[in-house]
Amino acid sequence: QVQLVESGGGLVQPGGSLRLSCAASGFAFNTYRMNWYRQAPGKERELVATISSTGGSTNYPDSVKGRFSISRDNAKNMVYLQMNSLKPEDTAVYYCYTFSRVTLEDYWGQGTQVTVSP
Repeated sequence: QVQLVESGGGLVQPGGSLRLSCAASGFAFNTYRMNWYRQAPGKERELVATISSTGGSTNYPDSVKGRFSISRDNAKNMVYLQMNSLKPEDTAVYYCYTFSRVTLEDYWGQGTQVTVSP
């Protein structure tokens, strides 16, 4: 079965950095676009980064562009989110996500908490 397992969250001071990891299994990882979302308390879930199956194309919303960087290692079935210059408004639970074109289902990880605070 499809599994997405995030790690790397934690508490960091404003201006600091964190690297999130997502371990994927149960599907043909190297053929799937992968995404990172986040959800802050009381807010809608927000897309923060997308990477194509080969890693050749990435996209970010303006809120994180220039600070966040998504990457993947298809040999290890891993996707990463490097977050720099973190701000308190980046505080949220971060989720790894993909959509299966085979089962037409959404697949989410369990999430990892990122807290940016002095």
